Amino acid sequence: MNYKDLADLIFPDAKPIAYYEEKYPERNLPEGAIVTRYAPSPTGRMHIGGLYQALIAIAVKKKTNGVFFLRIEDTDQKREVENGITEIVQSLQEFDMGPDEGQISETKEIGNYGPYKQSDRKEIYQAYAKYLIEQGKAYPCFCSQEELDEMRQKQEAAKLRPGYYGVWAKYRNLPVDEAIEKIQAGVPYIIRFRSPGNEEKKIKHKDIIKGNVDFPENDQDIVIIKADGLPTYHFAHAVDDHLMRTTHVIRGDEWLSSVPLHLQLFQELGFKTPKYAHISPIMKNDDGNKRKLSKRKDPEASVCYYEEEGIPESAVKEYLLNIANSTFENWRRANPDKTMDEFDFQLNKMSVSGALFDMVKLLDVSKIVISRFTAEEIYTKSFTWAQKYDEELAEMLQDKEYALKVLGIERGNAKPRKDIAKYSDVKENIIYLYDTKFFGTKQTYDYDKIQDKETIERILNTYLAKYYDENADKQAWFDKIKEMADELGFASDVKAYKQEPEKWPGHVGDISTVLRVALTGRRNTPDMYEIMKVLGKESIAKRFQTAIEAL
Repeated sequence: MNYKDLADLIFPDAKPIAYYEEKYPERNLPEGAIVTRYAPSPTGRMHIGGLYQALIAIAVKKKTNGVFFLRIEDTDQKREVENGITEIVQSLQEFDMGPDEGQISETKEIGNYGPYKQSDRKEIYQAYAKYLIEQGKAYPCFCSQEELDEMRQKQEAAKLRPGYYGVWAKYRNLPVDEAIEKIQAGVPYIIRFRSPGNEEKKIKHKDIIKGNVDFPENDQDIVIIKADGLPTYHFAHAVDDHLMRTTHVIRGDEWLSSVPLHLQLFQELGFKTPKYAHISPIMKNDDGNKRKLSKRKDPEASVCYYEEEGIPESAVKEYLLNIANSTFENWRRANPDKTMDEFDFQLNKMSVSGALFDMVKLLDVSKIVISRFTAEEIYTKSFTWAQKYDEELAEMLQDKEYALKVLGIERGNAKPRKDIAKYSDVKENIIYLYDTKFFGTKQTYDYDKIQDKETIERILNTYLAKYYDENADKQAWFDKIKEMADELGFASDVKAYKQEPEKWPGHVGDISTVLRVALTGRRNTPDMYEIMKVLGKESIAKRFQTAIEAL
């Protein structure tokens, strides 16, 4: 009896690996094209770190006219959640990050290198496991859970490294005949990799992000095929990345310590090793201490949070590129009209220690992104959001013609308004422009510098009686406000007032504040001229009268 007999007994129906090597040939791509992937497990709601990882993978593949594929790593079926794949696929699609190949729904996929779901690739893994057994590089292990627990306890008591290696690898050197007898007798087993490594030796590895790293060689005889016939992550990813012709493995740095094992697996399987880029996790400042962003503690860790808050997908992506490459912020400032795809993303410029997540900064980025939207765009996006999350706002936006006027205020000019960071801000920013809402709420008026009731009433009545002109352009309108300031004894020139403040009770800006507060109930609003154009004379007169009555 030899290794081939043992392999044939364990995997009698497995195809030769030559079949798969021919079925999945090298890709016909331009020289230097990067093939990379996002390979999540469907074990819960998508984490922002997963989106970050996928965004980086897409950025590098686009730069080289390469391929980005989505592979679902679902071999740990105990942890799988219902609709987990759907959640991943939909999250990527919502962020306009759909893959070139791979899973596009719970049951559908595109591309010639599939299946892209690991649970559908069982026969492929078994073929390569059979190949390793034939080569004497893998073997059946008959250890029960009790034996493994006892071994670990002994290692811990002796303060030794835990694991299945060296003298602890009980079945590593079991004669083939005895292994065959056990299998034929029905003794349960799994398949382990026979590591050729020596923990006393070091390997040198160059990671694209982390740089040069030294590790001890792997000497663990890890499980490659579990009792259910499915592979472990370590084995599956090596087979998949080889057959899917992955050139760059971009993943979280929790896998960095597995590099010695993974390089060994590629070598023993006879595969070309991909380049590795290990991304540091997104961190959070928690009372002065850095920690990983956690779905359990931080709502912003879940991708669904951004939809619920109404933060545009493009803003989230801009922010993530910002923390991925520190040069992005200056590039965006210099190139406000370019698409994100035009940014020269560099893997080797990523932070080695992990970027800090800053919600204030994200919302600042989002304000800039939303400021570039047309009135039509922000109407469509905020109305879609409101229909799901804010009934009152949805009802306000039913009158599209009026809503477009409201949302068009200070939009589309050289310095557009930047007061909206998310769609959940829209209602608060426009509600005062709806008469039914404005008059349905008891208003409080803070006129700032001018507090005299007679002066306030005089300003409001004078403006309506003599200076309101719905056909005036913006400059003519402002000239009328200055003219009114002179008539009422206020300084029409702010600079002159600042030089000799004792000469006047106030300046034209104070007059404008009275008009603004009476009109909106607020001291800070977008451009008052544009607000008046939207409201019209009837609404303005009614608002001024309400303000006078409230004095």
